[in-house]
Amino acid sequence: MGHPPRPESIMMSAMGVVVSMLRGVNVGSHNRIKMDELRSLYESLKLEDPRTYVQSGNVIFRTKEKKEAVLAARIQKGIEKKFNCRPEVILRTAQEMRKALAANPFAKRSDIEPAKLLVTFLAAEPQAGAEAALERLKAYPEELHLKGRELYIYFPNGAGKSKLPWSSLEKLFKVTGTARNLNSVTEILKIAEEMEAVMQLQLEFFGVGG
Repeated sequence: MGHPPRPESIMMSAMGVVVSMLRGVNVGSHNRIKMDELRSLYESLKLEDPRTYVQSGNVIFRTKEKKEAVLAARIQKGIEKKFNCRPEVILRTAQEMRKALAANPFAKRSDIEPAKLLVTFLAAEPQAGAEAALERLKAYPEELHLKGRELYIYFPNGAGKSKLPWSSLEKLFKVTGTARNLNSVTEILKIAEEMEAVMQLQLEFFGVGG
């Protein structure tokens, strides 16, 4: 006869792994945030097992909160209170990160350097007609592809040398976003999937969710 499920296992069965990406953190002398302090903040906000990747404000954690807007607002308010800055908070579930990586329009090309491919994660899906307008934008030699809430941009000469009119893109989409190169996206997803695997093992150990 099996043991009754422990309360914490029931709680974890309702949790999901979420990635938060902060816009404009630790760029130059502005919005300076130490990652250990950021992890502590997330813990204080009742977000489970927060882990960070590099210094640009990528935090992977577990949460029971299902409403994206509510979660983003909670994190943003917490950051503003503790660090006196208010960066945009872009959220994706682990599954959404998998889909974003799988949808990479450059995946089958052998000439692509991952560090030069940026994925911009948008806060919302752009208005109708944005993709057609994007095709009319003079962006050579950059290549741009919009897929849902992700904008994929390849910079053959590197983003630092690009003359791509970022302000025009902001006005075109009328939504905010934050970009990560393909290497970072891959590593962030790796951490998220490791956390998912641990959660699954815990659920199986406590006999819940099968």
